[in-house]
Amino acid sequence: MFCSSLFFYGWWNWRFVFLLLWAIASNWLAGTQIDKHLQLGNKDSAKNWMRTAIVADLALLGVFKYYDFFAVELSNLLGSGTAIPLLELTLPVGISFFTFQAMSYVIDMHRKLIKPMPVLDFAVYLSFFPQLVAGPIVRASEMAPQISQRPDPRQVASGEAFQLILRGLFKKVVISSWLASTIVDDVFANPEGHSSQEVLLGVYGYAIQIYADFSGYTDIAIGVALLLGFRFPTNFDRPYSALSLREFWKRWHITLSSWLRDYLYIPLGGNRGEKADTYRNLLITMILGGLWHGSTWNFVIWGAIHGVALAVERLLPKSQIHPVLRWIATFHIVCFAWIFFRAESFSSAIQVLKAIIIASGPTDLSNALLILVLAAMLLAQFIPDSRSEDLKRWLNRRGILTQGLAFGIGLVLIDMFGPDGVAPFIYFQF
Repeated sequence: MFCSSLFFYGWWNWRFVFLLLWAIASNWLAGTQIDKHLQLGNKDSAKNWMRTAIVADLALLGVFKYYDFFAVELSNLLGSGTAIPLLELTLPVGISFFTFQAMSYVIDMHRKLIKPMPVLDFAVYLSFFPQLVAGPIVRASEMAPQISQRPDPRQVASGEAFQLILRGLFKKVVISSWLASTIVDDVFANPEGHSSQEVLLGVYGYAIQIYADFSGYTDIAIGVALLLGFRFPTNFDRPYSALSLREFWKRWHITLSSWLRDYLYIPLGGNRGEKADTYRNLLITMILGGLWHGSTWNFVIWGAIHGVALAVERLLPKSQIHPVLRWIATFHIVCFAWIFFRAESFSSAIQVLKAIIIASGPTDLSNALLILVLAAMLLAQFIPDSRSEDLKRWLNRRGILTQGLAFGIGLVLIDMFGPDGVAPFIYFQF
């Protein structure tokens, strides 16, 4: 499994395999030293090992993902006469995911939540190819017991796995790619050339596109892991049915939001202390969460919007607001933030907002199929999970030949309805 994961990662760029190996070796060594010093009662030494490992992990992110961003900003701050050299390094795919997993391992070790993993088990955990490049962020406490127990090949949940893989492929190949080529890419590339209604549909379309794209990848990753005998945590749970931003983050990219909660928000103080402290902690957590996604001001603004909205939300009397109004407000705050997430620059995001407010370009709402797809995808967010569970149970009761036939038919239909050419997964860039 470890060799397969290295081959998978090296197929993209073999040079960065050494970066992954370094992350594995350094964090495994730190974890063993943390456990050793805790058993000896040397809490300060254990904490120093944890801090060293975290600094090393953050250094990887800092050099490859953030150095050029801060170098440019610092050069601008110091004036035109000062130029800080840029590294212009290629961003290793998945580095944000496996460094967060590595940090959770050493932190949980220091918190005595887990035991040291054998080196090969830890190597498989940090490099496991189904979720290596785009998550979900799996913790050692969830993965270690599954690695240590060899899965029984006679007990593979193939029906559930096939259903997840087909669902993920449908979301990505049919929904996400179609929305991108039909309206989203054009609207964000040239908002002035479209009417206000079309730009607004483009924003709604991106909200659905990124959900279909990222949750689709997660479905595929969870399904592939199931075929290999491993069960990953749920990463999406109908996020656009949320009635509040707080609920949205309990349903969207669950493994990241819970990571930020457990390893950043709570250590900062969480909701303990004064209300002002809670609001500060929320804002810091969400801004850093935005920066985790990318090294541009747009991602910082995206995180700040969510942080401010979460703080304001705590001030409002939710019980006095009708659920429909709460859903509308939540959905549109999320869509407003997505504009900065998707736009290439801050000025591009402002152009999209202006195009929505100020009518420009020809009005053409004749694309009934687009409106139907957007409405159907939103309505699907309110379908109970029991419907999906019914399909899983039906497939699991079928024989392997029937499952294989259903899977094959599903692949053919997805290929028929999907557009020519499929763009890379959005979260590969993070």
